Amino acid sequence: QVQLVESGGGLVQEGGSLNLSCEASGKISIIKAMAWFRQSPGKQRELVAGFRSGGSTNYGDSVKGRFTLSRDNARNTVYLRMTSLKPEDSAVYFCNADIVESLLNRYLEVWGQGTLVTVSS
Repeated sequence: QVQLVESGGGLVQEGGSLNLSCEASGKISIIKAMAWFRQSPGKQRELVAGFRSGGSTNYGDSVKGRFTLSRDNARNTVYLRMTSLKPEDSAVYFCNADIVESLLNRYLEVWGQGTLVTVSS
């Protein structure tokens, strides 16, 4: 099995910063893509930032210039550095990965359990 373990998040004041991390573990052959999504009450889940293997990093329009996605391929981990946070950034942040699982050589889309980010004004 493959799982994503998220960490970080919490409560921060407007203008502050937070870091999220997401580690993929298990029987992984290839990580084709990893991304962060977020969802707040009454809204659809939206892309925050993500990359595809061999491709560029994409950011949601609302976070461009404020959030930075980085990765450690050796640790199968992505990091999301969030700065200049706004109350509207408050949401549950979910890690997502497209993975080729090594045991049966099958494609999997995996989601983390989510981590709550709350930005107070």
